[in-house]
Amino acid sequence: MERFLQAFAPAESLQAKASIRIDVVEKGERSRYSLSGDVFYQRPDRLRILGYTSFPMVISLFDAFYRDGEFFLLIPVQKRAYVGDVSDFQDVFKNAGEIEITSTRDETRNIPSRVRIVIAEKEVEIELRLKEVSMDRPLPQEAFEWTLPKGVEIRPLERLLRAKKKD
Repeated sequence: MERFLQAFAPAESLQAKASIRIDVVEKGERSRYSLSGDVFYQRPDRLRILGYTSFPMVISLFDAFYRDGEFFLLIPVQKRAYVGDVSDFQDVFKNAGEIEITSTRDETRNIPSRVRIVIAEKEVEIELRLKEVSMDRPLPQEAFEWTLPKGVEIRPLERLLRAKKKD
């Protein structure tokens, strides 16, 4: 997570729209998912990424939130949330193989225009393309408030990571 946050480190705060592309190989078949998103960053270690479809109507797919070492993931369509301390999962991340994180920067402001994460062993690639970026401005109050909707089951992050490991 620290390496991912480094991409945003030149900014005190950042807010952007994002195009999110996820390429994954599942059961020998390559799948590509394209979504829209919003990204919020506050130095030193607060990051929130909301992913949603935007056509034919807006449907929230995930709300990923990292703050002070804790990770929260809400998947509204499943009515589930996963919560855990990232430091508890260092072994899981090591077992995933090498994780490559690269960013392409807007040279005039030294902020990322694109962040790419590749987990070669798991055949996963995630790319965030940032647009409409504003930096070093006050963020909306709710940017780092995480509230669960009613009826959402909270599970330990370990259950999500363990489930993905079996695939």
